[in-house]
Amino acid sequence: MPMSVDKLREYFYGGAVMVVMVTPFKYGSEEVDLDALKQLTEFLVEHRSYGPLVLTPTGSTGEFYAMSDEEWKKVVKTVVDIAGGKVPVVPGASQAGAKPIIERLKYLEDIGADGAMIVLPYYHIPVEQGLYLHYKKVCESTDLGIVVYNNPHVSKIYMKPHLLKKLVYEENNIVALKENTPSIAVLNAQIKAVGNRIAVLNGIGEWWFGATVFLGLRGFVSGYANFMPKTVLELLKAGLEGNYPKLKELMDKFWILDQFVAKMNEKYGPTTSILPEPYVQSYMIYAVIKSAMDILGLRGGSVRLPLINLKDEDEKELEKILFEVFGLEKVG
Repeated sequence: MPMSVDKLREYFYGGAVMVVMVTPFKYGSEEVDLDALKQLTEFLVEHRSYGPLVLTPTGSTGEFYAMSDEEWKKVVKTVVDIAGGKVPVVPGASQAGAKPIIERLKYLEDIGADGAMIVLPYYHIPVEQGLYLHYKKVCESTDLGIVVYNNPHVSKIYMKPHLLKKLVYEENNIVALKENTPSIAVLNAQIKAVGNRIAVLNGIGEWWFGATVFLGLRGFVSGYANFMPKTVLELLKAGLEGNYPKLKELMDKFWILDQFVAKMNEKYGPTTSILPEPYVQSYMIYAVIKSAMDILGLRGGSVRLPLINLKDEDEKELEKILFEVFGLEKVG
């Protein structure tokens, strides 16, 4: 049985890592590799003993925007079926309009998902009342727990603290906030706005969680957990327990990997963004994650255009980071 809204809210608030899962695509054909996705899901479910995970397929890291409706359905059902209730599954169900989101939520209910992550609407920029009514309609259409994904990088808009507070206290099935602001002051305001009503997760990742956990974060969102969930969960534990020496040790390691990603962004650039700083970086991180998985035997596969894959020469440097900095071993 899927988790109730109350249980899912409690699960998030207790502290969790939300694993934004990649969608493995076959090299050349770019077909969805369901066998590789099953392997990845099994791998993550096995690591639940190291700490609380939430599986989120078909988010940004899953390249949902580059998939057909039928592919989306196959991917989310595969993850729900393989997880088998052992780990909560909260797929991304994002679309630019409320009506297609609601249709996807009905499908997630039918297959037994535990919740859904919904990014702020993109393409057309709504007025604040439109944004409010968008989430209100989505929440009232479903019994699933909803994770609000506040990401100005991809939406060009932002849900400010006063509107977030209004929605969270009006709609009983909002269970968590995935917050991607690069401003520590704004992050603090969002956490204060929701109080202990829902968990706030740092959506920018490991290093940022470590730097801001003291504000009251209850976890973070991770793409790196696709290939090193144990290490990621160690960071969660250190942060929530206030073990700052361990936290610093792990942050220093993730900083090296983050710097490699930044190097790849620059190497494969320039970006085509016209947004101001800091919303100008490219998304080579997804190619890095998939290459890391390939190196470790997890079959991350290819990205889909317009994203591009890493070259072999860069995978050699990445391999050194995985084995020498993090001490990872190949799977199987």
